[in-house]
Amino acid sequence: FAADPWGRNLYGTPPQGRADYAFQQHILQSLKAKTGRCAVLWPHGVLFRQEESDMRRKLVEADLIDCVLGLGPNLFYNSPMEACVVVCRTQKPKVRRGKILFINAVNEVTRERAQSFLTDDHLEHIVQGYRSGGDEPGFSRLVPLDEIRGRDGNLSIPLYITSAPSMVRETGPEYGSHAGQSVPVALSDWLASSRRVRVALH
Repeated sequence: FAADPWGRNLYGTPPQGRADYAFQQHILQSLKAKTGRCAVLWPHGVLFRQEESDMRRKLVEADLIDCVLGLGPNLFYNSPMEACVVVCRTQKPKVRRGKILFINAVNEVTRERAQSFLTDDHLEHIVQGYRSGGDEPGFSRLVPLDEIRGRDGNLSIPLYITSAPSMVRETGPEYGSHAGQSVPVALSDWLASSRRVRVALH
């Protein structure tokens, strides 16, 4: 991949066992220069994993990321994970250039008869939040790249949006709770801090 003949290594070569950014770069290289758009479903790790931080910073600096959308838990069969959707555009609207829209839709979930799903109201809320690009406390925020640079390119959603208490997740040890929401923030801050220390020591 480091010598890819199609130039898909725009931002670097992913580490062994971490192919997510190889796929992401392949998708970006396939977009039309003026009208290209993509929306890719990922685990949240692509937003903050340390081993991919250099590629993520370059992707942020390229200003291709239009929106980072966090979805709620249990939307996929046999998996309780909370996924995210990274939306990219080769030509962002002027008002959104130099910024990334973060949407925390973790509470946009309904659970009935042991199944979780998005209702029409949930979808409408998410779509309207994306289209408006406005700030809504606990749900959406348009964040300037300077603030993201200050966090070393980390795209973890809780760093930029303070989540409201969950109204949808069932209680019990098998589901957990949002009481640990500060853990991703603390971990992300620690990873960014540790990297700055390593750079300073070299």
